[in-house]
Amino acid sequence: MEKTKHLILIFFIYLFTFLASILFFKILPLNNFILKIILSDVFATFIIFLFSTAFKNSSIYDPYWSLAPLLIFPFFVQELDIKTLILMVPLTLWGVRLTLNWIKTFKSLKVQDWRYDYYRNKTGKLWSFVNFFGIHLMPTIIVIGVMIPGMLYLESNMQINFLTALGCSLSLIGIALEDLADRSAHNFRKENPGKLNNTGLWKYSRHPNYLGEITFWWGVFVMMVSIVPSFYYMFILGPIANTLLFLFISIPLMERRQLQNKPKYRDYQKTTSMLLLLPKRKPATEKTSN
Repeated sequence: MEKTKHLILIFFIYLFTFLASILFFKILPLNNFILKIILSDVFATFIIFLFSTAFKNSSIYDPYWSLAPLLIFPFFVQELDIKTLILMVPLTLWGVRLTLNWIKTFKSLKVQDWRYDYYRNKTGKLWSFVNFFGIHLMPTIIVIGVMIPGMLYLESNMQINFLTALGCSLSLIGIALEDLADRSAHNFRKENPGKLNNTGLWKYSRHPNYLGEITFWWGVFVMMVSIVPSFYYMFILGPIANTLLFLFISIPLMERRQLQNKPKYRDYQKTTSMLLLLPKRKPATEKTSN
């Protein structure tokens, strides 16, 4: 019951934020549509930050990652033709799936993601600064970076081609990877609480869910390149920044926690690829004996 009440509260927080950002968008004295969208997105992030601060729970921001693209991209849709559907269908599948997965794992507003607790304890008096710029604003900027190629794709009048289909396929593969990894992890935790998951995709990658997320946005970028090839070098920073976020922040933080909580995780690291789906490596002792 508490979970349901808190989810309803978060729904109204996001509804208020969305309406406020629409109003902000309308009163901005700018002609550049994409720039107005970006500034409104940052404004919405600030509102969510205020609610996170008021409730002392930065996990209120968590669904923003998947909801923002779902709410922003429709503003760029000109008509529901094949070109539009090639992007919007994967995007909708991605956003709805990720949001439902968040709802599934959400407990209550009394529980904050352990990563935020970690940074809060580590930063002390600087927490408010880190909370806004690191926990809220930085992910928003990265999501903006990976969304811009999709915005340009939808705005373009160029025809789709083989590369467009390749990009769409990459995005769909990313969604499938992320979904399979999340389902496998959820079922394993339910049946084997506290144990190390070395089954399914997790047998070949220590972070297959992150691989899926990275792959999805590279697929969106490839779709843009297929019809706006002249400007790809200007917007490749978005998917690169997203990849680096996982490689140098999300994964190392998760790895440290796993090493603390699961004694066998170090052996798992030695035999299992960090990100890519690769065959198991032989343990060093086994190599030596051979």
